[in-house]
Amino acid sequence: MPVCARGHESADEEFCDVCGLAFDGAPEVVAERPQPCPACGTQLAGRFCETCGADSLGSPEVRTWSVVVTADERYFRAVQADGGPDTEPIRFPPYCPERHFPLGGEQVTIGRRSRTRGITPDIDLTGPPEDIGVSRLHALLVPGEDGWAVVDMNSANGTYLNYSRKPIEPSTPCPLKDGDRVHLGAWTTLTLRECAP
Repeated sequence: MPVCARGHESADEEFCDVCGLAFDGAPEVVAERPQPCPACGTQLAGRFCETCGADSLGSPEVRTWSVVVTADERYFRAVQADGGPDTEPIRFPPYCPERHFPLGGEQVTIGRRSRTRGITPDIDLTGPPEDIGVSRLHALLVPGEDGWAVVDMNSANGTYLNYSRKPIEPSTPCPLKDGDRVHLGAWTTLTLRECAP
């Protein structure tokens, strides 16, 4: 039988049966100090506070997204090169400041406001400058499992992704990822951005 440093005999080879002292080579067990609840300050006995129910690990990080709207000259030149009947009178705007829109909720509507029709899109592209190639209710952004998706709402001129000249299918969600570009009208581009939490 092993004998601890205090002279007690023990049947256990790691810790003394009498005083609990660890034998040489056995890891020393150190009890963790109770931590206060981050919400109410009560000492925690486990992960969840018994007083207020708060989770000591906190909430998981929530991914937030935004859209940056710009006038995109590369896209405009591609539209002009396609030569549709409505492209001749449209000019690229000499100045169009970036606009930022946070994304949230069950859907985000994109288009141009119409007071007479009662259309007020969440991302209002009325201008100035105004891209008349954008429909009044052109597209929707809807949340998905890994981010957002765009849905064309049977717009007159279609919705395009990442400089493709093939429009996305109307009424069908098309998943987006950080940095994807959604093209509407003659020169409007919406760039999806994942924001740091």
